[in-house]
Amino acid sequence: MDRKLVCGLEVHQQLDTGKLFCRCQSVLRDEQPNFVFKRRIRPVPSELGIFDAAALEAFKKGYSYEYEAYTDSNCLIELDEEPVQAPDEQALDTVLGVAIMANANIVDNVHVMRKAVADGSVTSAFQRSALIALGGNIEVNGKSIRLLSIALEEDAARVMKRDEEEKVVTYRLDRLGIPLIEIATAPDIESPEEAQHVALAIGTLLRRTCKAKRGLGTIRQDVNISIPGGARVEIKGCQELGMIGEYVRREMQRQQSLLEVREELKQRKFSKESRPFKAINLTNAFHETGSKLFKDQHVFGIKLEHFGGLIGKELQPGRRLGTEFSNYVKARTGLRGIIHSDELPAYGLTAEEKHKIWDTLGCKEKTDAFVLVIGHEDRAIPALQVVEERAHHSLQGVPEETRNALEDGNSEYSRPLPGAARMYPETDLPTIPLDESRLKKARERLPKTPEERIALYTRQYGLGAQLAEKMKLDNWAIDFESWVSKGLDAKLAAVTLLETLTKLKREGFRMERLPKESIFQALMAVQQKKLAKEGLEEALGIWSENPQLRLENLIELRGETVSNQSLDQAVEKVLREHAPLVKEKGLNAVGPLMGVLMKEFRGKIDGKEISSALEKALKKRVKP
Repeated sequence: MDRKLVCGLEVHQQLDTGKLFCRCQSVLRDEQPNFVFKRRIRPVPSELGIFDAAALEAFKKGYSYEYEAYTDSNCLIELDEEPVQAPDEQALDTVLGVAIMANANIVDNVHVMRKAVADGSVTSAFQRSALIALGGNIEVNGKSIRLLSIALEEDAARVMKRDEEEKVVTYRLDRLGIPLIEIATAPDIESPEEAQHVALAIGTLLRRTCKAKRGLGTIRQDVNISIPGGARVEIKGCQELGMIGEYVRREMQRQQSLLEVREELKQRKFSKESRPFKAINLTNAFHETGSKLFKDQHVFGIKLEHFGGLIGKELQPGRRLGTEFSNYVKARTGLRGIIHSDELPAYGLTAEEKHKIWDTLGCKEKTDAFVLVIGHEDRAIPALQVVEERAHHSLQGVPEETRNALEDGNSEYSRPLPGAARMYPETDLPTIPLDESRLKKARERLPKTPEERIALYTRQYGLGAQLAEKMKLDNWAIDFESWVSKGLDAKLAAVTLLETLTKLKREGFRMERLPKESIFQALMAVQQKKLAKEGLEEALGIWSENPQLRLENLIELRGETVSNQSLDQAVEKVLREHAPLVKEKGLNAVGPLMGVLMKEFRGKIDGKEISSALEKALKKRVKP
């Protein structure tokens, strides 16, 4: 039975370590940058003298690039002003662990490669990548999905804004250099639903390491798709796991629709030689138009023989063949798009004006189509050439290309598929041997499975099912296990790591600045009653803003030390001041009196201790 779908995934997951080739912190910044610099980037030929098609297309757009940077979290390496340093050890060890868990064949030596990238997303015009393992597999619903490769690479800078008029793209360097693990599957996926299940299984494998960054944008799936008669298309940047299946379904629909366009064109006897390219200046035809879009604008058009009714054909929900033409124009020339005959009359143009365009371009009304572009000749003519080129590609059916994922499940043209010409060796780094000693240590450090963690947390640590479920794939899991083995109370640790720290982050505290050891010290101080449980949240917030403080300084700063004598004296004072209440309610006065005492001691001493001291003092005063 022929397969209806051939599909593979490339999963890119940011790792929660330092940056890959420098020792800067890998955190995204919201503050205004400290400085900005500008670059122009051009492609260079490979060792074989071949230019990469994707790099060439990016260069032809004519952009310059601005880079925003920070003095305290960016360095000369990210500015491409200094040679790179050795790869981050934690990042490399994490990828080795994943390769072992996936039964992959680990390479003997790691060779860092350069991958040509000319779109400005890397300051050096190349992205560094290193192959770590080949082969392997992952089990998904009883089926073994083969893996092709596991690699370690650096992430690119993130786009902050685009100025199409000035042809300037602004990037921020905070993301540049964050380590990425890349896992590529074989084309074993046979349905949209299976694609989603495979992505989930790979995500679970990565999260077991406790080194996978969390949040939107930290994991990105690229989907490679083809159907019988179609071609390989790569959809990049699928961030929502729940949308993977929809991207696959809609790309299958798009490819099938393009094949239908091809067959219709063949029946209409369309060929690339049907007519030489001829763009017509139609500006004079719109001198008296009532359309605000066309009034006083430069307008150029071309005839597309045999395309009548096809440019308006829907390929994906809300997207037509004309949308494909428009995306090519935007990507390659920067113009906003096109207007075609299948959508007219519209935009304020009348039926009579449409017929006038037919006549001027020499179109046969029932069989031909036309495309209009608004803009000066130096940009409009190249745009119409792009349209005609894409129209000719319709005879192929589905062009091989890279597309960007859109939020609604559709995709749009980005660039040609890159080729082997973009790869060449990194000359600033030596080969990294992966000897048996290093692999043995990696095997010894393999993390537990989610099932093993659930059993450990509930049966041995005594956590409730809900906390255990939340912790099993959390990035704190390995630290949590280590701390509990050192005598820390499991519930105190789990609640703090899963809930308290999350709350503080939402309130704007930069908890990543606080070393893990400091958090452990604070928790042990609570357990040893040096720090009140009620004051832990505030203490951690203060410490994250002043990470240089020692624990004893933090306790002193918050006035944590409350002796039993001081507490007893305070209780006696409150009982004297509220003697009528005590006489009226007896032991039931605990509730209202606790409120009084908590105002003084909240966050300085555990509420249970206050309640115990109060009950003890009341029993002495109240007769049975």
